Amino acid sequence: MAEMDTESNDFWGLRASGSNVSRELSAGLTTFLTMSYILFVNPTILGEAIVFDGAGPQLMTATALAAAFGSLTMGLLSRYPFALAPGMGLNAYFAYTVVLGQGVPWQTALGAVFLSGLLFLAISVSGARQALINAIPRGLKFATTAGIGGFLAMIGMKNGGLVVDHPSTLVTMGDLSQSGPLLVLFGLVLTAILLARGIRAAVLIGILATAVVAMLFRAPVYQGAAFAGFSDGIVAPPAWPDDLFLAMDIPGALKLGAPAIVFTFLFVDFFDSAGTLIGLSEKAGILDKHGNLPHSRAAFSTDALATSVGAALGTSSTTCYIESAAGIEDGGRTGLTAVTVAVLFCLSLFLWPLASAVPGVATAPALIVIGAMMMFSTTYVDWRDYGESVPALLTIFGMPFTYSITNGISLGLVSYCLINTITGHHTRIHWMMYLLSGLLVLRFAYLVGG
Repeated sequence: MAEMDTESNDFWGLRASGSNVSRELSAGLTTFLTMSYILFVNPTILGEAIVFDGAGPQLMTATALAAAFGSLTMGLLSRYPFALAPGMGLNAYFAYTVVLGQGVPWQTALGAVFLSGLLFLAISVSGARQALINAIPRGLKFATTAGIGGFLAMIGMKNGGLVVDHPSTLVTMGDLSQSGPLLVLFGLVLTAILLARGIRAAVLIGILATAVVAMLFRAPVYQGAAFAGFSDGIVAPPAWPDDLFLAMDIPGALKLGAPAIVFTFLFVDFFDSAGTLIGLSEKAGILDKHGNLPHSRAAFSTDALATSVGAALGTSSTTCYIESAAGIEDGGRTGLTAVTVAVLFCLSLFLWPLASAVPGVATAPALIVIGAMMMFSTTYVDWRDYGESVPALLTIFGMPFTYSITNGISLGLVSYCLINTITGHHTRIHWMMYLLSGLLVLRFAYLVGG
């Protein structure tokens, strides 16, 4: 019998990639630590829109299961060291724009996420992925990422009390004498320092440290009261998401008005995944000589499938995480790294009581810091080209200022087509852009008409 560690029989391709089992396991642990903050942040955001008794523990379970499924599938099918989890930005869009902003029932919103995953899967399998990627101008792709970053930062500052509404100036500084804003500033500075020092789990440490300080000083940030303690310890059997599992309303998502929601989920998830996968592949050194990702259909299909499965479990879109770069930096080169992340997310199911000890002011700094990370993409926008920079600006500021990712994307796409068509640069516009812009204009007209 041929030895199992030969290249031909090596399931993970460890020898071909120059890696080994211990290195892959270590890389998986590193990736998990850098992205495990999602276990606390995602339930906090979705919990604003999905409200019922015991929603917090169930949302944490759904988050962990979606991350475990996505990472496991990525590791087994594509053999790449990329971990997945419910995406930041998409969860905010789900909660604040779709459910709270438009009054869509959360079950219907989950149905829209499920449908967007199926469309994403069809696009990935059919090979239409590259055409869609090429249709959107480079500047708008990066502006979308930056706009989502600004939106997350705005949510973090609002949830932490750093920014409050004002009748004259729209927004103003919150009361810094209150414990909430002070804790947010503490967590924000601590997390930034840890990131600057190159600490892998900086965001997670910042969340937990802020929660500990809130408990020690008995800050009234747990629904207006101090922390009541762990009544049953910090380890408990997993809280199965009975009220979330298969709660999605697909017929409701197919009704008039929902297609725009499905489109936004698809748009953001699709291009976020494309940028993340290419960026991680370049860092891991697995792009071919033409700059393409081998087995890209498997990778994108995995991302799409994870979105639909995550919706069935009860969470917003699941996507590839840029934090996987930490594991790659630590030597991860194969799917064994992603599988390790999946196993660790499964183990985290038993720690759901910890979620009750993490108040919203502890996750607010994480949202602000993640927003700062995403704003880096503005460096790829050509600010001297007004046909690109003005639509980019509308995209970036349209999201936080209108509290809607959809509005930001719409303003960017429509203005790009108008400006470049009128100025005679229509050749840079793909026909798909005109189609998308036309649909978005009809959406605005539909909303104006009531």
